[in-house]
Amino acid sequence: MKISARNVLSGKVISIVRGPVTTEVTLEIAAGVQIVSTITSSSAESLKLAEGGKAYAVIKASSVMVGTD
Repeated sequence: MKISARNVLSGKVISIVRGPVTTEVTLEIAAGVQIVSTITSSSAESLKLAEGGKAYAVIKASSVMVGTD
């Protein structure tokens, strides 16, 4: 896979919550470190995502928000 995004994190799919329109996918990228993404259900199907399988989190953003209490 070759893409222009610089932030590509390899992980294991630990949870898939399918909905009629969107699917929530949780990847574990390191022990105890998870990334959750919501993608279209049709994309989840075409990617053939399965719990325990390998996937990548690709992050391309023009801004990152940081907040405190």
